[in-house]
Amino acid sequence: MTRSEISEFFAKRNQAWQDHDAEALATGHAEDGAIESPLWGNINGRSAIHKSYAEWYTIFPDAEYHEEYLLIDGDQAAQFVKISGTQQRDLCGFPATGKRMQFLEVSLYFFSEGRISREIRIYDFTGFLVQLGALKARPAF
Repeated sequence: MTRSEISEFFAKRNQAWQDHDAEALATGHAEDGAIESPLWGNINGRSAIHKSYAEWYTIFPDAEYHEEYLLIDGDQAAQFVKISGTQQRDLCGFPATGKRMQFLEVSLYFFSEGRISREIRIYDFTGFLVQLGALKARPAF
């Protein structure tokens, strides 16, 4: 994909995030695509990827997603996004808390034939769980 095509791809993808459109987000992945995520673990195949997006919007129905930076290098990209939302359903066995969380995520994307073949998500998963009250943090002092 060209730089311009990748920029256009992310413009559409960002809109799909705003629209909470799990189908459009999943369609951006290759049929045999893969995601590595602190929350979901390893996800393989578009069907499983779709399920993870749909579940995210069930858990965080008010989820917000704002792109901070997009770096493109050849057929790879790194996207920095600020994500927030209020937990309304169980998450990883932790009951819904009604608490709001916010974190910065960096995702690395690898493209093949116009779709995401692999995505690696990086964020502070422990901090995410602390914000939701699922984990307690001891003071550093």
